[in-house]
Amino acid sequence: MTQEPRLPAQPAGAPEPEPIRWFGTSWVERDGGYRLRRVLVPVGALLAAAAAALLLRFAVDGIRIAGNGGFLNGLLVAAVAICSLLAALRTWKLLTEGKESLTGWMAEDRSLGVVWVIGGVGALLAYFVRSLREAPGEAVRRAHHERELDRYERRQAGRSGRPGARTPGRAKRRR
Repeated sequence: MTQEPRLPAQPAGAPEPEPIRWFGTSWVERDGGYRLRRVLVPVGALLAAAAAALLLRFAVDGIRIAGNGGFLNGLLVAAVAICSLLAALRTWKLLTEGKESLTGWMAEDRSLGVVWVIGGVGALLAYFVRSLREAPGEAVRRAHHERELDRYERRQAGRSGRPGARTPGRAKRRR
């Protein structure tokens, strides 16, 4: 069992980074096997995409062998291609902009679940391409974490001096 890498020393109450699948919080300081994971994740995504493509190929060949006609075969291949394209677009947007950016049809999980399953090859290929540049979702998490740290530092900077002392203009009047 691998041990989660230690984060740099942060004051109590400081926001902690959110872990990324396969990377944990090693993306913050890029330590704890980060580089090895950066190699293994794209390889795994590519192997999974190849296995999914092979599975879809068997499914399409099964329909073709049934002798349903060229139109149905063409329609099935087009449906798989469109589902893969839609899933790849959704995955790319999810990894580059975050879940909050998904709107409209991209945000649908239940009603378009079949599309995402059939388009799994496209989603895995988008994951593979994105993981060549960085840990998938790292830019989104890093930006969020930096915003939270800035917000925390601004709050802490406002508390300097004597926080318990009242300022002269703000003293409460007793009646």
